[in-house]
Amino acid sequence: MSDDPIRDTMRLLARLPGLGEKSARRITYSLVAGDPAFARALGEAIGTLVDRVRKCTRCGTFTSADECALCRDPYRTADVLCIVARAWDVDAIERAGAFRGRYHVLNTLLDPLGGVGPGEFPMARVLDRVRTEGISEAILATPSTVEGEATALYLAESLRPLGVRTTRLASGIPHGGDLEFADPITLGRAFEGRRNV
Repeated sequence: MSDDPIRDTMRLLARLPGLGEKSARRITYSLVAGDPAFARALGEAIGTLVDRVRKCTRCGTFTSADECALCRDPYRTADVLCIVARAWDVDAIERAGAFRGRYHVLNTLLDPLGGVGPGEFPMARVLDRVRTEGISEAILATPSTVEGEATALYLAESLRPLGVRTTRLASGIPHGGDLEFADPITLGRAFEGRRNV
């Protein structure tokens, strides 16, 4: 840190995804000029975030408990599993309100050039959940990227011998697009039109 807390804050905020230099400047000046109690509360929430959040022991999404609220919810469909790449994909799907089953967050995709091949991929965890939880359908909701498509194909081939219906989100999610940027209607239609893989 330097002797200029405004510049330090701007520089740190600009490193966040989706925030550029102008947005970081606007946020910083809003914090300085606004309610000091809000700025302190925000700072404390951000400062303790990594200590208060962990991965759900069951699905792998972020939570403050050992098991997330979605996994503990007895009203969710227990035999349908939506497999996503990242925790924020769960949030995007939940905001759309199009799915009432369970989730599994891979926290990675097959990416041989990035060092994630079949040997490093967490397939055993997926297979274990499918077997022990009586999953009848696995919805593959990985991104429409080269890595996401390769991961979906690998998952489908690995799940086929278990007799699990394996579906992929239908069109509506643009190729190369991420779930977190899809609007609720598009995401809802993608779930309704999913197909066998």
